[in-house]
Amino acid sequence: DVQLQASGGGLVQPGGSLRLSCAASGFTFDEYAIGWFRQAPGKEREGVSCTSDSSTYVAGSVKGRFTISTDNAKNTVYLQMNSLAPDDTAVYYCAAGLPSSWICSSRPRDYNYWGQGTQVTVSS
Repeated sequence: DVQLQASGGGLVQPGGSLRLSCAASGFTFDEYAIGWFRQAPGKEREGVSCTSDSSTYVAGSVKGRFTISTDNAKNTVYLQMNSLAPDDTAVYYCAAGLPSSWICSSRPRDYNYWGQGTQVTVSS
């Protein structure tokens, strides 16, 4: 079975950093693209970043601050988040979907498998 486990969220002050991890099982990264999404209260889920064999995407709102990376040996995807701001407060999810040979997608509807989410709160 495909499973995704997101972790690493927490409370951080503005300007701080966090690294989120997404541990995957039941598939390898050469099968599916991986995306990071977030959902703030009262807002729609939005794509933050994604990666596949053929592409990497970072949303404009986080470009220059967030970096996605993969560790194939650990079957884990990371989201390094720097210079965090209160607007980054949300539940962050990792997801898998679309073949990894394709350009990865920032649309939640393109992903079939979802982790449980990890809360990130940026507040002083």
